[in-house]
Amino acid sequence: MATSRATQVMFAALTGHESPVMTRWTYSVSDPFAVTLAVQTPRGRWVEWLLGRDLLLAGLTGIAGDGDVRLCRQQAPGHEVITLEVRSSDGRAMFTVDRELLGRFIDATTQLVEFGDEATCIDFEAEIALLTRSCAG
Repeated sequence: MATSRATQVMFAALTGHESPVMTRWTYSVSDPFAVTLAVQTPRGRWVEWLLGRDLLLAGLTGIAGDGDVRLCRQQAPGHEVITLEVRSSDGRAMFTVDRELLGRFIDATTQLVEFGDEATCIDFEAEIALLTRSCAG
């Protein structure tokens, strides 16, 4: 059976906090355009954001995003990092992650689905049937 998921766990620096936080990045062929970022809170609860995979790829090489999610590549002492800012009506959070680790994760997702081939993973007839059933009540 072929692998249908890629997961990367890494620490991230959360702006305003002294200790790094644990993050879990997950990509699934069943949702080929998106990456789920889960961040563990100090109380052990996981908070999730759904991010565009193409946005993460763009953020590896420069500034990306103009809405609730923004990424910026930066130089840190001895290595490059990606600053990720997420916003919601409840506030915002800024994380700094290692660019090389995030790049390896994106590479792992392309081993599952190449960029541009995402639509081939979606069964549009099944999705339409699901929508039709949910609208019918």
